[in-house]
Amino acid sequence: MNTETIAFIAEEDAARADAFLAANMEATRSQIQKWIKDGGLTVNSRQAKANTSVKAGDTLVLHVPILEQTEIVPQNIPLQIVYEDADLCVIQKPKGLVVHPAPGNPDGTLVNALLYHFEQLSRVGGADRPGIVHRIDKDTSGLLVVSKNDTAHERLAAQFADHSAHRSYVCLVHGNLKEDQGTIDAPIGRHPTDRKRMAVVANGRRAVTHWKVLARYGDATFLQVELETGRTHQIRVHMAYCKHPILGDPLYGSISPKLGLYSQALHGYRLTFVHPSTGEQMTFYAPLPDDFLTALKRLSPDGNLPEWSMEGEAI
Repeated sequence: MNTETIAFIAEEDAARADAFLAANMEATRSQIQKWIKDGGLTVNSRQAKANTSVKAGDTLVLHVPILEQTEIVPQNIPLQIVYEDADLCVIQKPKGLVVHPAPGNPDGTLVNALLYHFEQLSRVGGADRPGIVHRIDKDTSGLLVVSKNDTAHERLAAQFADHSAHRSYVCLVHGNLKEDQGTIDAPIGRHPTDRKRMAVVANGRRAVTHWKVLARYGDATFLQVELETGRTHQIRVHMAYCKHPILGDPLYGSISPKLGLYSQALHGYRLTFVHPSTGEQMTFYAPLPDDFLTALKRLSPDGNLPEWSMEGEAI
């Protein structure tokens, strides 16, 4: 059976290798233990077991079986292309669109749309994720950069890995934050009992979120949010951890029908990176989606939108 190699460098100690991997992968601990039992794990190039301890700086390499899958077919799904050249394109992803095929979402994804609209896409990320450099959640709207060749992919991926690529979001959260801005530095890993959720856990990966208040509406606050790291569900988890879950988020908070929100009010409005070929710094903006605008108007006593500029300074 063909396998996919996944490598990690531990940022901190962990009592067991299987627990470390479960906190950093979208796989159950029992599944990871099976892969390890089949000889799929090395730590610092030495064969390892599930209960092998992990030290900060250790290199873990896990070989995961690649399941046979049907061919991903191109589908004529409309795309909102913000920018395009020979190396890349920037897409404004709407809510409800899954980025790549996965169990439960075999088609109808951004990848299916990309295969229809573009003749060439990078393959560095795997056959099921052509062009995909980074992801955002299904029900989060916002900007994504897609690579058309492997060189562009590798150079862009390196920027996301070292955090030189910059992503800015806005969100609406429950409650009134007392401070005008702040930073959440709390490790994120798989929830100990609910595998669909992430959580702040002691053995999670370091996660840092910066936030700034843009407007207050009594029981709700409009925030600008910047990611220093990019963990799964990071903003949603961190805001729920601070007792200010994102409005409309059914997984970490609750929906907000009165505001017209049935999924999280979270939008990636600004994306900055260095072009992989020209070296030019590029910044792109995505206006707020309709449901977000509706919620802001319903929250405002006079029905007006807050004075806020997408081109404003980063936190």
